[in-house]
Amino acid sequence: MAPHSLTPTRFLDRAGEVFADRVAVIDGDRRFTYGELHDRVHRLTGVLADVGVQPGDRVAVLCANSHTMLALHNAIPLRAATIVPLNTRLSLPEMKYIIGDVGATLLIATDEFADVAVTLRAETSISALIGDGPTSDLEDAICSATPAPHPVKDEMDLLAVNYTSGTTGRPKGVMYHHRGAYLQALAMAYHTRLDTGSSYLWTLPMFHCNGWCFPWAVTAAGATHVCLRTIEPTQIWRHLHGGITHLSAAPTVLTMLAESLSAARVDRPVDVSTGGAPPSPSLLQRMAALNIRITHLYGLTETFGPSVINQWQTEWDTLDPDAVAELKARQGIPNILASQTRIVDSDGSDVPADGASVGELVLRGNNVMLGYYNDPAGTAAATLQDGWLRTGDLAVRHPDGYVEIRDRLKDIIISGGENIASVEVERALDSHPDVVQSAVVGAPDEKWGEVPVAFVTVRQPTSVTASELQSHAGRSLARFKIPKRIELVASLPQTATGKIQKDVLRISAAEVPSGARTTSATRHPVSDHHHREQPSEES
Repeated sequence: MAPHSLTPTRFLDRAGEVFADRVAVIDGDRRFTYGELHDRVHRLTGVLADVGVQPGDRVAVLCANSHTMLALHNAIPLRAATIVPLNTRLSLPEMKYIIGDVGATLLIATDEFADVAVTLRAETSISALIGDGPTSDLEDAICSATPAPHPVKDEMDLLAVNYTSGTTGRPKGVMYHHRGAYLQALAMAYHTRLDTGSSYLWTLPMFHCNGWCFPWAVTAAGATHVCLRTIEPTQIWRHLHGGITHLSAAPTVLTMLAESLSAARVDRPVDVSTGGAPPSPSLLQRMAALNIRITHLYGLTETFGPSVINQWQTEWDTLDPDAVAELKARQGIPNILASQTRIVDSDGSDVPADGASVGELVLRGNNVMLGYYNDPAGTAAATLQDGWLRTGDLAVRHPDGYVEIRDRLKDIIISGGENIASVEVERALDSHPDVVQSAVVGAPDEKWGEVPVAFVTVRQPTSVTASELQSHAGRSLARFKIPKRIELVASLPQTATGKIQKDVLRISAAEVPSGARTTSATRHPVSDHHHREQPSEES
């Protein structure tokens, strides 16, 4: 008997039967049980069929974290079509490019993005279903539709195309397959210990790597999705004190929570998965004091989100808090479905596992993309022999097998022929008690080629100066690694997924010649230049 193809929609079929009366989704005032969600999703396949969506078609979605976005993550692949999530913070020209590049035949948008969707429909001639409120046309269509699912014939068929892009060139469409999403969802449910008593708060954008496959992972566990259409720290803390057990967020979001006036220790542990940048040990200690247990994940858009996990070992529980924070800051080991990680030198040979030898992290496994949509040259450039994916991240492997990112290849600062890892400098600055967050980039310098420049947000009120921060950093850094200039800023520019935009900071750093001043106490927001997210970025 031939086995069924693996597809993540099977989790909802199971949940709709065995967890039919359990609350599946809470979205503001609207609630749906798993039985109701299963029915809505199957009816939604009929809506898709009625507007002409055929198996293999691409459907673009411009949606907030909502019951609608969750339903579409099941209905579109259940129709054997391909979901194309649009980053809601992209510019109109970027969205138009993606719709044209992927050949989307339909756009579906939630109420928040109705105006943008109307413009996209007018300027691209794409068909569109706009609005998702209780009285919307989409709601009426769901109520009257007849289910029209279409079986997936091959688990390696195209499930989703997630666009990621760099600061130059066109966005790249990362192609996901059904098998990878199914297995990645199981890995996320396993590693984060989701079960039927869990409530998952949607702070991570569902458009980003299909929400790290948590739309399917939470459903597989029979847990409850709690949707947040906007991200606001006070609202998140209200949910944390109201029984939320899990969430995922970038370190910048965790910093926002730690600094919020609403921050208060929760009465039972909350499990938080973080990725997007290496969290500093000081941030991890602050979250631990709030009874928030952090699991550090690492991955790329090209790996369905988290591919590496810092899996905690009980033998480490007896270590002192500083040692615990240092261990938790590492990226870790392959998740349960991924293949072995490697760290290779420029010749493709593995570097020693000594915690010091730096090389490029490469990945392989069931959760690696099919390739870039309509871009064989880009796919070839990102892939080593035997299917190993180049991450663009420099790392070391410790003797226990855990890997630790030292920096992005593009973020390494080369000063006078010496390599400076921006992450190392940021950790030194972040350890100061008045520092909230820092970001370090290279600035052009006539003598040294590049010098490190830091942008720092500080806790208020404070009288700390840039020169004092330089002295503090010098206690743990070699002299040439100390930032030659420190800008005290009100905020750091971020992407929609909470990653600090170092490309924007490099522009700001280059605007002032490095020899013009060595310190700065200026407090100002960094200008938010037009940007695109980097390809192969950490999840």
